[in-house]
Amino acid sequence: MKILQVADVVRYGSMTTSELRNTFLVDDLFQPGKFCFTYVDLDRTVIGSAVPGKNPLLLPSDESLKASYFTERRELGILNIGGAGTVKVNEQEFQLNRLDALYIGRGNETVSFTSVDAESPAEFYLLSYPAHTPHATRLIRSADLPRVQLGAHESANAREITKLIHLEGVRSCQLVMGFTQLASGSVWNTMPPHTHMRRSEVYLYFDMKPKERVIHLMGPRHETRHIVVANKQVVISPGWSIHAGVGTTHYSFCWGMGGENQDYSDMDAVAAEDLL
Repeated sequence: MKILQVADVVRYGSMTTSELRNTFLVDDLFQPGKFCFTYVDLDRTVIGSAVPGKNPLLLPSDESLKASYFTERRELGILNIGGAGTVKVNEQEFQLNRLDALYIGRGNETVSFTSVDAESPAEFYLLSYPAHTPHATRLIRSADLPRVQLGAHESANAREITKLIHLEGVRSCQLVMGFTQLASGSVWNTMPPHTHMRRSEVYLYFDMKPKERVIHLMGPRHETRHIVVANKQVVISPGWSIHAGVGTTHYSFCWGMGGENQDYSDMDAVAAEDLL
């Protein structure tokens, strides 16, 4: 498991492009036949992926966690962005089709991942935070959930939001998770932007062709920077940083948050004209 220490707002102001990428970008996920994990000191976030091939993958507990099994003191959100797959939690199996999700609460000792077809493997995105109490493990069929329509084609930000794990849906200790899909012809996400000091946030960008990119905007409103992001890469946003982006084409992204406030609408808005 890679350990990542996020810079504070003071160090951020003098960072080079490579330093920004090494500190706020996770670019080594979704490798065939294995797990990939990054432990972030910010809110004790674990970002990971599992891409099972012909054989199942058993969720390990890395030495960095100092736990006898992964969810001993953690909760786990899973979003499948690949082919159909199965997640087995102890003795219970859950089949996840593309864009289905699974919440696994604290205290589930055995978790394994399988692809239905190894030639078209499942690609499980994993996001985990510490949990102080157990919540029920729940399968989430995204096709059955309501969508929230935001933005407009005129401003190139027409998008559809699906909430997966949140206060009015599947409950958790601190994890909030969902995904946003931009309409064809729209390229902007989260503009005008916002911050929220009560929690940090991570974006997984996906549904992008290999040559396409998203210019992800970050930083305090008066000192913004950007990171160029490719398909299936993750950007970490501390509470002091905006998080917005513009792509070379439409795309999707999974947003996940952890911290002291699970209220989805808890945002400190930043007007576009106040950005520098």
